[in-house]
Amino acid sequence: MFETIREDIACVFERDPAARTTLEILTAYPGMHAIWLHRLSHGVWTRGYRWPARMLAHLGRFLTGVEIHPGARIGRRFFIDHGMGVVIGETSEIGDDCTLYHGVTLGGTSWQKGKRHPTLGSNVVVGAGAKILGPITVGAGARIGSNAVVVKDVPPGASVVGVPGHVVSPQRERERQREEMARRIGFEAYGQTRDMPDPITNAIDSLLDHIHTVEERLDAMQKQAEEDDLKISSAFEHKKIATTDNS
Repeated sequence: MFETIREDIACVFERDPAARTTLEILTAYPGMHAIWLHRLSHGVWTRGYRWPARMLAHLGRFLTGVEIHPGARIGRRFFIDHGMGVVIGETSEIGDDCTLYHGVTLGGTSWQKGKRHPTLGSNVVVGAGAKILGPITVGAGARIGSNAVVVKDVPPGASVVGVPGHVVSPQRERERQREEMARRIGFEAYGQTRDMPDPITNAIDSLLDHIHTVEERLDAMQKQAEEDDLKISSAFEHKKIATTDNS
């Protein structure tokens, strides 16, 4: 038990730059308190004492603002930052080294018994206000953007943004071209967070793509024109020499 608590404290120091002392974490981090109370209530739940387990979970919700059903299964080094408003449903499963920010919901979409809440792989980060709904799987190492609503499986290592959530798969070469074009025309297209589904940003991206395409075509036309001019000049010189010889 003490080894697990040491791991919890170490993961807070690792993931929260505001953490200063062990005493501060032990006394002033409601996310940690919620996790410790959940471990207690989960142990009671798995032994078949359902009502006492629910009351412990209710106490944890009252004290911390975090609602974790005692039936949820949570791995090691789990960190809830700020905590307020987090809801984790009964059949949720969370792997090791995951991080949830305030306002996150791991919820269900059915009133039927059985698996109805999400499964998170290891090293998943879920941004503030995100909702992950239904018996879906979020792969290891995935990142869920703030306020995203995820209702479909997420592959490992993917980033998800938007409502409804969609996987962001940036085209690296196209992104590099956009940044280069933005620098050339004196505009920074990514002054804020990347990959957010902003229609204005999307419109600017389209304009940058169009400018890049036009420039490529102009370069090709200029190159062709120079080649044609060289051929005409060469032909003219040959004709001039031939005329001189005939004279």
